[in-house]
Amino acid sequence: MTPEEARTEIARLSAEVERHDQLYYQQATPEISDADYDKLFRDLELLEAAHPELASPNSPTKRVGGQPIDGFDQREHVVPMLSIDDVFSEEEVHDFWTRMVKNLLDAKIPMMIEPKIDGVAASLIYRDGELEAAVTRGDGSAGDVITENVRTIPGLPLRLGADAPPVLEVRGEIYMPNDGFAKMNVAREEEGLATFANPRNATAGTLKLLDSREVAKRPLAFIAHGFGQLEGVEIDSFSQYRDLLKTLNFPRNEPVWYTDTVDGVLAAISELDEKRHSLGYATDGAVVKVDSFAAQQQLGATSRAPRWAIAFKYPPEQKETLLRDITVQVGRTGTLTPVAELDPVHVSGTTVRRATLHNQDEIDRKDVRIGDTVVIQKAGEIIPEVVKVITAKREASSVPFDLYDYVEGKCPRCEQPIEKAEGFVAWKCVNFACPAQASNRLKQFVSRKALDIDGVGSIVAEKLVERGLVEDILDLFELRVDQLADFNIGTAVEPRMLGEKNGTKIVETSLRAREAPLSKWLYGLGIPQVGESAALEASRLVETMHDIPGSELIDKIRERGEKDTWLKANPMRSKKVELSAEEYTERKAKHDEYKPRVKELNTELEDYAISPELGGVASRSLLEFFRSDSGQAMLARMKDLGINPQSHNYRPLAAAAADGDSAASEIAGKTFVITGTLSQGRDAFKARIQEAGGKVSGSISKKTDYLLAGASAGSKLTKAESLGVAVLSEEAFEALVSGGGGDQGEPEFKLEG
Repeated sequence: MTPEEARTEIARLSAEVERHDQLYYQQATPEISDADYDKLFRDLELLEAAHPELASPNSPTKRVGGQPIDGFDQREHVVPMLSIDDVFSEEEVHDFWTRMVKNLLDAKIPMMIEPKIDGVAASLIYRDGELEAAVTRGDGSAGDVITENVRTIPGLPLRLGADAPPVLEVRGEIYMPNDGFAKMNVAREEEGLATFANPRNATAGTLKLLDSREVAKRPLAFIAHGFGQLEGVEIDSFSQYRDLLKTLNFPRNEPVWYTDTVDGVLAAISELDEKRHSLGYATDGAVVKVDSFAAQQQLGATSRAPRWAIAFKYPPEQKETLLRDITVQVGRTGTLTPVAELDPVHVSGTTVRRATLHNQDEIDRKDVRIGDTVVIQKAGEIIPEVVKVITAKREASSVPFDLYDYVEGKCPRCEQPIEKAEGFVAWKCVNFACPAQASNRLKQFVSRKALDIDGVGSIVAEKLVERGLVEDILDLFELRVDQLADFNIGTAVEPRMLGEKNGTKIVETSLRAREAPLSKWLYGLGIPQVGESAALEASRLVETMHDIPGSELIDKIRERGEKDTWLKANPMRSKKVELSAEEYTERKAKHDEYKPRVKELNTELEDYAISPELGGVASRSLLEFFRSDSGQAMLARMKDLGINPQSHNYRPLAAAAADGDSAASEIAGKTFVITGTLSQGRDAFKARIQEAGGKVSGSISKKTDYLLAGASAGSKLTKAESLGVAVLSEEAFEALVSGGGGDQGEPEFKLEG
């Protein structure tokens, strides 16, 4: 294909993908199947990869995100992004109306009323029909440039076509749809991660991420409702602007009311209050604004807000109901979550029968008991929550709820003991074979970062567990092609067989996975607190998986971490806590025992330069898992299967020094940050650093040891220089890795281009 032919085909494919995006995300009327869409998208990706010079920054393929950035630039708003004054009562709406009538000398004022979306305000600047930049509100005068993150939002036009104005600044709200937010929070809670309080917090946190690939995984959406710069088109009102947005395929704020009286405004506010609960996204009010631009200009603005608009804020709807029982659910990561079982009550547009109580600490804080009368509301208008207990209506015989006693110290699913790690609020089932966790463990086990077993995606993993073909992750290694070929991953009504080709792929890659390095296995097992970095460090310290349960080195790391944590949390003297004589004596005895032991352990571990990624908590979790009955059973079965994962980076410092490996001593335990354009991708350099025992961070701090900087290094280089962090060119890094670093003197740095 010639360059000109490629250009034409890229344009055609891009237009097709964008058209189907509009049909799917905005109009909910898809014309093709997911498989056909995926093929179109893949064809475009391959063509752009073959002709990168022809790929547009606004290609629909950019929705998957790109390389992480060093930080957000700032950009001034040509037209300031003002806030809107809030009002909370009908009286304040009347006051607003009276002021406008007085200034405009007209009792009839055309108004527009629309939902106030609870999201993050953003401005999208299009020049000649192409998205040039996306900027947050910031302080109203300037905001962060978040273009790469905004490009990942499905359904948002990246190119507007030939009919677009030369300059168009579309302002609106980035938000999370209710369904996507709820699913994301459930997934986070099951993974033991902190959940977001509401969709707005989740959206704001997502837009601050520096890696647009991570942003692309979050369920963001955009709705347009205003504008800034506008050139090359004449419009006189917001209603005309909405027509322009429709022509350009922008998702618009809906529903909208038009009226010219204050009674009409109040009626619209009331009607919206009834309808907003079915909109699919969080709303916290109604925006009331003058439709005519001429009238807006006459009314003017203060330094922070226009005089022609207000936001009527709805109070959260709260209802009383009876808490009949508390049940306990087991999530896919083993977390036990208490759930309030309620007498049905209608709140914010839906009937609520259950509400999460999160954890025991939350129950204790609110003193929630079975049989209590409680006040319910929807957090962020979405997730039912218990706000408070009406203690005046409590029965005298009620007793505090204790989750551990309620489940008798056992997991409700597998009846194995539950545990709560120090510093954590949730009780967890740590039984590796717990059926509630099987599908989630399997998904991590087969993921690309772990064993990388082809053909086992989320749906296949869930079906394998659901239908009993895989009860334990090691069952994967005994599956046969004939079993998988006829395996139904659909439903009884609409069966869909996995097929021989996919079955063969799973079996063949499972055979390959037997030889995967130890670090991949450790990460893939999904052991709590043992992520990629901790797995790599553990792999550096032991030769095989079967060595872990008896590892004295890892046991010393565990002991040092636990004792040091206790010492830091329990000072002998504190301005905040007065110790009794008895408490002082007990604490001093532990200090006298722990302090010299920590010093002794520090001396013993010094030569190993242990990465902080494998601290006391991760070490304890690792040892507890492999020393547990389920861990020992897994090791025994692996031995029967002939599987014994080997370390690919075994170089504990003492052994490395004996072998004359100076590279290990230079890198192990050190923190690196990577920036700029290098000869290989960042992941390649990250892997080499981690294999040698180093740690790679995403941001510069005083604790950073080295900055590996390529061409076009940006703000990280400036910050490194200001903090006195050693800056390495790629050549200096290679010398360090090869063991020739030694005494480097002045750090070598050279930018090219």
